[in-house]
Amino acid sequence: MERPPARWDDLRRFTPARVALGRAGNGLPTAAHLAFQAAHAGARDAVHAALDVAALEAALSAAGLPSIAVQSAAVDRRTYLLRPDLGRRLRETDRMRLTATPGAVVLVVCDGLSATAVQCHAVPLLVPVARAIGQTAPIVIAEQGRVALGDEIGALMQAEAVAVLIGERPGLSAADSLGVYLTWQPRIGRTDAERNCISNIRADGLPPAAAAAKLFWLIGAMRRLRLTGVDLKDEQPAALPG
Repeated sequence: MERPPARWDDLRRFTPARVALGRAGNGLPTAAHLAFQAAHAGARDAVHAALDVAALEAALSAAGLPSIAVQSAAVDRRTYLLRPDLGRRLRETDRMRLTATPGAVVLVVCDGLSATAVQCHAVPLLVPVARAIGQTAPIVIAEQGRVALGDEIGALMQAEAVAVLIGERPGLSAADSLGVYLTWQPRIGRTDAERNCISNIRADGLPPAAAAAKLFWLIGAMRRLRLTGVDLKDEQPAALPG
């Protein structure tokens, strides 16, 4: 088997990306090929995994945070994957269950395309943020949800803003990546240009504690400027090295 040059081996120490895999004849070495297949299977499993809502509710309750579970208009996972539009709207029976909390920053947790990411990283991010902002509204746990589902939830709850935590589309090097989308004055029809995004939240990316600090900073800047999106720049001061 032909081995990669030393400089490529050095690069592999700093990234999980598939670089310098080597070569066996005209193909990949067996170990690299099997690792690729395992990563692909992990990504597929993450997309189809079901969110354990009861476990999430219990973890939030243990931290003193009330929650309410809702579902999008997508009735099952297959419908969710084939009809993204249904994942952006609430199920009819859930619209009346949301209580108005004017002026609050509503925190929404959606399974998205990786319930695995939500199960692993949502609570460690939510708890410090909810405590820091003095959260008064219940945390909304939404099954079969897309990012824009937060717009309808926030509008129904008369929220000042909404932060949607959602499982990101799995890649072949990360199947547990969480994203957060912050939107000022949510309403149906908001565009992605009107949101701020924090992505790649996971142990090997942006750790949940660092993501919580960034979200808290963005909420403060949002409240000062009364906007989010392309006009709200992430100018959080860099942390000093320890």
